Amino acid sequence: MSISQLARTNVRALTPYQSARRLGGNGDVWLNANEYPLPVEYQLTQQTLNRYPECQPKLVIERYAAYAGVQANQVLVSRGADEGIELLIRAFCEPGKDAVLYCPPTYGMYAVSAETFGIARRLVPSLENWQLDIPAISNVLDGVKVVYVCSPNNPTGNILNADDLRQLLDITRDRAIVAIDEAYIEFCPQSSVAGWLADYPHLVVLRTLSKAFALAGLRCGFTLANQEVIELLLKVIAPYPLSTPVADIASQALSNEGLDAMRERVRNITETRQWLSEALTHCKCVEKVFPSESNYLLVRFTHSQDVFKALWDQGIILRDQNKQSSLEGCLRISIGTRNECEKVIEALKSL
Repeated sequence: MSISQLARTNVRALTPYQSARRLGGNGDVWLNANEYPLPVEYQLTQQTLNRYPECQPKLVIERYAAYAGVQANQVLVSRGADEGIELLIRAFCEPGKDAVLYCPPTYGMYAVSAETFGIARRLVPSLENWQLDIPAISNVLDGVKVVYVCSPNNPTGNILNADDLRQLLDITRDRAIVAIDEAYIEFCPQSSVAGWLADYPHLVVLRTLSKAFALAGLRCGFTLANQEVIELLLKVIAPYPLSTPVADIASQALSNEGLDAMRERVRNITETRQWLSEALTHCKCVEKVFPSESNYLLVRFTHSQDVFKALWDQGIILRDQNKQSSLEGCLRISIGTRNECEKVIEALKSL
């Protein structure tokens, strides 16, 4: 008998999330994972690796709460926002009974996390402008315990309409948790809904240090929610989710100096994104460059598969989105350095 036969049925059938690193490639211009393109230096200051770390490091929690404008008891820190996605399912969804809902095209881990735990998935496709279809969502809420939405949405880059989000929160009150994924919110901080926690006890906001904070390799994320939700999540989180070095660097990134540096990175990326967006419109193989409030651009190409392979062969690695709902012909381009973006344009114009 194969060992795989001992695994759960749903795990044997599971298609894992295809992260940028799993997809691989042999490039020197990596524009497929929405990372910050340059490393940021930190010095480790904690030398207590012989001891277990705090479950929820006090300084990290306090600094993130101050940054996000919430109370310390409304913050949970975890191994990336991906763990926050999973914790909500572990705390609120019963396998074989409950469902999660999400609105493709969107981030793939909502589906993978649900399937891993044997939780049913309800898909309500976004409208043509990639906004929420509130009436369609309302019609399929029975049995749904967690609704995931992403704003700015990955991979489309658009902000979700605030009035639609309030409608979503109104129709799910006392029925389901609404998790709004703000992994890219530093690129449009005025659009955050973290200030809505007082109005909606079932609202959860997911955040990360992977993008604007340039710490994708650190694996540090945050869940913002009302205290009752945080206490439930603390029941199902690992005993020591953050290692001592991770907490050390995270607290430095959230210092006043760290926040200033993050905002400067955002300004640089935004300027480069605007340049790249304009330059792409002059490439003959480009059909459309979609507006973005994030650190990436979604672009529809003529013969996108040929474009993807041609750049791949030149060591320029983009993210293929053709398999996503309504994204035929689309590639996603992370905003790299100005030099890296210039290489993209040069390669496209040579096709």
